[in-house]
Amino acid sequence: MLRNKPQPKRRWLDLAPGDPVIVTAGKDKGKQGEVLRTIPEKHKIVVKGVNILKRHTKAGQSRGGVSVTQGGVVDFEAALDYSNVMLVCPSCGRPTRTKHTVLESGARVLVCRHCGEPYERVRQREPQ
Repeated sequence: MLRNKPQPKRRWLDLAPGDPVIVTAGKDKGKQGEVLRTIPEKHKIVVKGVNILKRHTKAGQSRGGVSVTQGGVVDFEAALDYSNVMLVCPSCGRPTRTKHTVLESGARVLVCRHCGEPYERVRQREPQ
């Protein structure tokens, strides 16, 4: 096995799950949604309610007379390329490019190019 093969550079994505985004290119251009998950290795993200595809699934194996999964057509959100979405600024409500700045406290934040406000991520707690 080759060990000197160059590894792909891991790229940090500015978007995180829960961020509001708008699609700027593709069949769902103009749709707005929320980021469900990010895939930094492939430079892709999954957006809720956008890029819906259908998958035909076969019924699962039966064990002891009980079927594990039901077969049929399942709708799911496929991954979009990161470059085809833009973050929606919560302050001005416009899709925006972002820039990185360091606050006086030393924290690194994203800043909206339109209004200049820092982007505050709202962390949603899951019910326990």
